[in-house]
Amino acid sequence: MAEATTAERPARSLILASASATRAELLERAGLAFEVEVSPIDEAEMKRSLRAERASARDAALALARLKAERVSARHPVAFVIGADQLLVCGHEWFDKPADMMAAREQLRALRGREHELVTAVCIACDGAPIWHHLEVPRLVMRAFSDAFLEAYLERLGPTVCEAVGTYRLEGIGAQLFERVEGDWFAILGLPVVPLLAFLREHGLVER
Repeated sequence: MAEATTAERPARSLILASASATRAELLERAGLAFEVEVSPIDEAEMKRSLRAERASARDAALALARLKAERVSARHPVAFVIGADQLLVCGHEWFDKPADMMAAREQLRALRGREHELVTAVCIACDGAPIWHHLEVPRLVMRAFSDAFLEAYLERLGPTVCEAVGTYRLEGIGAQLFERVEGDWFAILGLPVVPLLAFLREHGLVER
């Protein structure tokens, strides 16, 4: 059978394999049309397994982003599926989203006055296999804020601090937590948008 011409091939749709409202908002603001389908993986178990295998944070973030994209891509072979993951690393410790306000308080105390990395990975899968990935590692230094500031910060934001891996929203009052911020702004928010757009542009999903 003859191969279909470009005009006959089905157009690629775009799917975000993430429950992150921030990632969806970044894509929307960039003008992309996409659907959302959360990837059914146990992230906590995957991270425990990767740590047991002594995987680096960079390898772990890429592996998780790839797995999320692959799982959804297997159900939508024509689509380009975006998987993403972000790990907060301080010293030798990996931090997850805090389970509650008490955990958020302890996490901010642990990060206070220290530098940490936000290892941020994005992967695109098509036909069930990864076809592209990118990694950014912004570095941030929290200032040595007072306990009084910490309590005021938590009271102002409430449970929403538990929605982000770093317990902060740098685009808002979370900026007051920091002494220095280095790296890609979009990656800090959870998705390296510029390199992602460049890839999509090459493949016709974004106008050149």
